[in-house]
Amino acid sequence: MARFRTRLALLCSAAALAAGALAPAQSAGAAEEYQWVALGDSYTAGVIRAAGNVFEVPRDGCERTDRSYPQVIDRDLGGLFELTNISCGAATIENVTDEAQEPIGRHFPPFSEDPDHPFPAVPPQSEAVGPDTDVITVGAGGNTLGFADFLTQCAKLGGESDGKGTPCRDALSGGVPERLKKVRREYDRMLEVLHKRAPHARILAVGYPAVVPQDASSCTYGDLTQFGTVTPGDLDWLREDVLEPLNRAINNSTGTQDAASFVDLYDSSRNHSVCDDSKWVEGFVTLPDQLSFVHPNALGHRNAADHVEEAMLNTIS
Repeated sequence: MARFRTRLALLCSAAALAAGALAPAQSAGAAEEYQWVALGDSYTAGVIRAAGNVFEVPRDGCERTDRSYPQVIDRDLGGLFELTNISCGAATIENVTDEAQEPIGRHFPPFSEDPDHPFPAVPPQSEAVGPDTDVITVGAGGNTLGFADFLTQCAKLGGESDGKGTPCRDALSGGVPERLKKVRREYDRMLEVLHKRAPHARILAVGYPAVVPQDASSCTYGDLTQFGTVTPGDLDWLREDVLEPLNRAINNSTGTQDAASFVDLYDSSRNHSVCDDSKWVEGFVTLPDQLSFVHPNALGHRNAADHVEEAMLNTIS
């Protein structure tokens, strides 16, 4: 309730500010909206069915869903911000910056085959921003880090170890520091490119939510609606040495640009991980038969929308 009151107060004050700022345009019959571009990967786009329905026809393979946080905010603040949502599932930081991407849709053989795959390449996401852009939200870094690869390998190794020990940490931990350096290096460059293309825009770098619970022993080994055969020890490692450092890398990168700031989703979602009863992130599978592969559901996107929305309103207050 406190967050709702805060959001309502910000919305009212922003509306009043916008009304005053746009009074001349309104008197001419042409009120303008703030131009907002949403960039990012699947944690922005939505992708899974638990985050809504794909709404774009024809599909481009990016799988933007109608309950993802950009679309939620657009419904909340549509009178203030005009949204261009160019986020795309499986995007890397370089796909945001300057590399075209070949979207995969829902093509994950042997688990699922997308009848529309392959999809044509989509341009680098940064091409959607320009001198008239007022606000940029961007959520990226997990695919550059290779988090999906970690999950796949950890499940495989955990199955081979019958749930014992930390086989994934033992096999992969040596490469994590270099992966994090790559994230930081490419994120810094992405922010530079976005600022150059949209010099007057405020850039909101959106972090990742809590995925693994603080107590990994609360997860049920072998449960595909959670983390399948990833061992408890490896889940602790993924939380402490992979996911939390990823958020820190993104947060630290925002310090390289005066126009950028970090939107933290982690603290607010700590008790809503994959293994919590009131989860905001789905596990490998959502019953009865949906492949979700550890992505936020509609509740997780609603939480993201609350925090990103507040940060957006602060940019115009």
